Amino acid sequence: MGRELLSVFPAVVIQGARQVGKSTLARQLVEDRTSVVVSLDDRRTRDAAAADEVAFVEQCPDGVLVIDEVQREPELMLAIKASIDRDRRPGRFLLTGSADMLTVKGRTDSLAGRAATLRLRGLSQGELAGHPEDFVAWLLSGAPHRFATEWNRARYAAAMAQGGYPDVRDLGRRLRHAWLDSYFDRVLERDAPLLPSGGQSRRLRSVLTLLAANQAGELVKARIADGADIPRNTITAYLDVLRSVYLVDELPPWTRNLTKREVGRPKAFVGDSALALRLNRVTEQQLLPLTSDAIGGLFEAFVASELLKQQSWSDEDYQLFHFRDRDGAEVDLVIELDDGRIIAIEVKASSTYRSEHFAGLRFLRDSLGDRFIAGVVVGMSDSGYQYADRLYGLPAAALWQSHT
Repeated sequence: MGRELLSVFPAVVIQGARQVGKSTLARQLVEDRTSVVVSLDDRRTRDAAAADEVAFVEQCPDGVLVIDEVQREPELMLAIKASIDRDRRPGRFLLTGSADMLTVKGRTDSLAGRAATLRLRGLSQGELAGHPEDFVAWLLSGAPHRFATEWNRARYAAAMAQGGYPDVRDLGRRLRHAWLDSYFDRVLERDAPLLPSGGQSRRLRSVLTLLAANQAGELVKARIADGADIPRNTITAYLDVLRSVYLVDELPPWTRNLTKREVGRPKAFVGDSALALRLNRVTEQQLLPLTSDAIGGLFEAFVASELLKQQSWSDEDYQLFHFRDRDGAEVDLVIELDDGRIIAIEVKASSTYRSEHFAGLRFLRDSLGDRFIAGVVVGMSDSGYQYADRLYGLPAAALWQSHT
């Protein structure tokens, strides 16, 4: 996708949390091109950029200028915009950012019409295993219940504890915890202060910890504000900061009436499962007992995160929501395809499928008719089965082990 974007747009912006591989991807995308690579994490480079913005952005006129962590000098965006307006050849700039450029302090520009944005998340389970995965396309291709796996509860717990940061995957428990603690501190100290309301690291830590404690739960802002001991009228600003540095994801509510899509509360969760576990002070071993109270929301957020990762390369265009109506019918995840068809997913940290697990899926199937493609209870069983018309049970591993 990145190379395709560079062949069309004058600038490509790779955005995502720190340490998810943005710099590595950027270098891979230009390895066969004439390029200059600079990082604004380097103080001398930032000084050079501030001293002469025009000269800085024109230093690779015949190739690709790669600017890493561009949010550190947001005023460069205006110089890049002016340069593109003079010369709109594709593939001139490749930018990476660990904070949403639309929300950083200072003079900046969205580069609308001049740049394409590529959102990069942590490694997916398929990427960790070395093969591509596309769960939505697989569901659309045939009979999803014909699936078996060797994954069990212990393996899911290990995957959740490992998370998706590339630098963490080979670390033992103690080193992984030390890395995550340091990572969290550095993001709050270096990237968050670049954003409006981003200088209150203690309060940001409290808000994020409370979100992790309610992983994949509906976002009740007043409750979070009270728990963090901050004024209720400021909580939105703190949540905006955490979203802008890509620590938190949200799933909007879905309704059958598209004109009322914003009705209801979003679900919120810490995007990386390892960081969520660490913020909760929950270990891999604590997820193993069948009676564990800790695993439910963590597992649901883990599944949602895998689907969000696949969204960037899937053959199918889709958006991810959750559903709950006033009468209590609810479904954890609703996948809406670009043609309006629906796939509904209920996530259960269980190795068995029960009739009550399918209640929300049945409701959507019966309400939507032909618009409803499939409803799936995703759990920890070792095989799939068909429960009823267009309703299935599947191991969660089908998300990354299934192939079209």
